[in-house]
Amino acid sequence: MKGRMIILDHINDMEAAARLVDGKLDDLLIDHADGPRPGAIFRGICDRPIKGQGGMMLRLPDGETAFLRQGKGLRAGQALLVQVTGYAEDGKAVPVTDRVLFKSRYAIVTPGKPGLNISRQITDEDTRDALLAVAHEVYEGAHGLILRSSCDGADATEIADDILAMAALADAVLADATGTTPEALTEGDGPHALAWRDWTGAATVVTEAGSLDAHGVLEQIGALSNPMVPLGEGTMYVEPTRALVAVDVNTGGDTSPAAALKANLAAARALPRALRLRGLAGQISVDFVSISKAHRKQVEQSLRAAFKSDPIETSLVGWTPMGLFELQRKRERAPLPGTLTRGI
Repeated sequence: MKGRMIILDHINDMEAAARLVDGKLDDLLIDHADGPRPGAIFRGICDRPIKGQGGMMLRLPDGETAFLRQGKGLRAGQALLVQVTGYAEDGKAVPVTDRVLFKSRYAIVTPGKPGLNISRQITDEDTRDALLAVAHEVYEGAHGLILRSSCDGADATEIADDILAMAALADAVLADATGTTPEALTEGDGPHALAWRDWTGAATVVTEAGSLDAHGVLEQIGALSNPMVPLGEGTMYVEPTRALVAVDVNTGGDTSPAAALKANLAAARALPRALRLRGLAGQISVDFVSISKAHRKQVEQSLRAAFKSDPIETSLVGWTPMGLFELQRKRERAPLPGTLTRGI
């Protein structure tokens, strides 16, 4: 099975989307029953400040609570438009931001940040000029507008329709920003909408029910319950704990002088996919095979190259005094539920 394929289906009545590259599962989105989706927009009500952190707790509908990291100048009882930035850990408030974005396949509308910008990934000047012409023809709103890299080669009418749809949504939500009670204003995109929005490369799209099973995706999802990731140049174990995600790299049976570096470079290339498919984020600590400090730079360069194309924001923090490498990854996805990886 060569090429790229996107499968839109359901698992246990939950919406799911899978992206395969040459038959191998490359990305996976599964809806989550608990808590609001990332991207959902609420009118929250400020509840109480968190002294020492500068944040603010907010009330959301249905008894949910949210945490806004920057709460300076806010007062209790004040209504505030906020957007969910990720999934909440067990027992913690929903993380939100007051910098609300309206994002679709081609356009991002940015209230409070005026100006028209085009993705830097589009470098051809004629293409940029044509996109500017499309935007100026249909959009005169007060909000900012960003045209995404997916606009390159896209139909001008589809881009224009996307701009207008996001602008209309922004106007409607902002008009409902004031009030005395918390309210859900948008629910956030589910897996199928996210796949359409973000998986923009050429691919065969399959929507028939049962396609995940028919194309072997359920079997690959089931294999994710095993923490071991074969590397070809050794093995890597990816295991989440309460505090962090622990990653252990081993050389296997290779005892050659170059074995450690080869295993570490293979692990660096495989790590983004391993985290992405399992929905793992937060603090990540990697115990690479011991190597010289001269070789550490090669491993770090390989990590940077691997995470550059990963869709989830990840900061490479660096090496600890004990030789571990630490990363910080945004919690945009919920961890893959164990019920999906057992008994499929």
